[in-house]
Order: sequence, then structure tokens, then C-alpha cells
Amino acid sequence: MTSFQQLIDIVKKLRGPNGCPWDKVQTHQTLTPFAIEEALELEQAIQNGDIENIKEELGDLLFQTILHAQIASDNSQFAIDDVIELLNEKMIRRHPHVFADTPVKDQFEVLKNWESIKADEKKNSKAKSQTPFDIPMTFPALLRAQKIGKKTEKLDFDWSHAHEVMAQVEEELAELKEALKENNPKNIEEEMGDLLFSCAQLSRHLHLDAEKTLRQANSKFIHRFEKMMDKNKDFLKLNRQEKEKLWDLIKKENSKG
Repeated sequence: MTSFQQLIDIVKKLRGPNGCPWDKVQTHQTLTPFAIEEALELEQAIQNGDIENIKEELGDLLFQTILHAQIASDNSQFAIDDVIELLNEKMIRRHPHVFADTPVKDQFEVLKNWESIKADEKKNSKAKSQTPFDIPMTFPALLRAQKIGKKTEKLDFDWSHAHEVMAQVEEELAELKEALKENNPKNIEEEMGDLLFSCAQLSRHLHLDAEKTLRQANSKFIHRFEKMMDKNKDFLKLNRQEKEKLWDLIKKENSKG
């Protein structure tokens, strides 16, 4: 028996009559947060360069895949073999430069062909009609904003240069300031959204991943804040001005490092 088959049997037993009470009651819907969590933990392990943790998190993500497939099998919908067969067919179809005789010059042409093949698949799909923005609502908002921008770029509705997007960001910031002056909660929320959307597009034009960039900024802030608290054990007793001075000191120390 292969390790993969053993895993399938383990999951089947967990879902069986004498299996685990927790696993037996799970559905696709209840498991969705766990799949997302495992994917994010894998990303963190990769960023940390922790090979052992990468191996473990890949296993956790694989377990989620097998568990979803077993739930579908229990409901007489499909089995893990169907998932693998569909994946195999898709990978072969989307790599004609490897499995057929389609020549490509470089990785960029590969991506161009990939998108073209995906578009053809959607045209021939029996699924509901797709719009240009068939991007899952469940995607993180910054990621979704960048993907919306990529879609409009392909439809020839986009800024030409990053400095043009910067002007848009400044315009949205001015409109937010105006909404704040008016103290209109609805307008403030709308203008804040427009500003964030424009910032996501600026990231795209600067060839940055907005989601990753903000995540790094979050980590940097937390790191500096923790450094402040370590530097002064009476941090909570400091007044606002003293905390600001301490923050500036930590920033200077970090820039020197």
C-alpha cells in the first residue's frame, strides 16, 4: 500500500461509522476556514524558509483536500480519483508546449497561452455565464482589487504609468479629506474605499503584491512596537509624547540596522 492510499484509508476511517465524532460531522462549508488557514500557514513556513515546517504544512493542506474529496464521495458526488483525473487533464491541456508541439519563447508567453486556454475553457464551460470580473468574493480585498485591475488592463482600460496612478491616489486622498471635513460617515467610508482601491492599483503598476506589501508593513509595525515595549518596561505609563519619542528612536535604530 502506498502512503497516499494509506492517507485516503485513514480519512475514510475518520469519516466512517466508528470514526472521529468531529470529522464525521464536517461539511465543505465548515471546513473552508481550515483550508484557508492551512494555506496561509504554508505561506508563512515558505517565507520563513523552514523546510520541515513546509513539509508539515503541505501535509496539512493535503489532508484538507482528501477530507473534502471523502465528503463528496460520502454524498455520491465524486471521489479523489476524479479530482486527480480532472487535474491531470487540465495540466496537460494548459501545457501544450510540454505535452504537444506548441512552441514558446519564454515564461511570459507560457502565461499568455495559459490565460488564453483558461478563457477558452470558460467559453465551453457548462457553468453559469462568466463576467470579466469572475473573481471570488472570498478573496482578500487587496488581492481582489489587484486582480480587478489586471482584468481591466487586458480590456485596455488602465493607466499607462505608475505616476498616473499616483495622481489618482492623491485625488482620492483629497476627496477623503473633504469627506472628513463634511463629517459624512457614508462619504468617508466610500472615499476610504476608493483610496484603498487606488493604492492597490498603484502597487500593481509598481509590480508589487499589495497583499504581501501590507502584510510586511503589518509585521514591521508589530516588530517596532514590541521593540518599544522591550526598551521601556514602563511603556504603558508613558504619556503620548513620550511614546512618540520612543517610536522615533526605534525607527532610527532600525534604519541603522
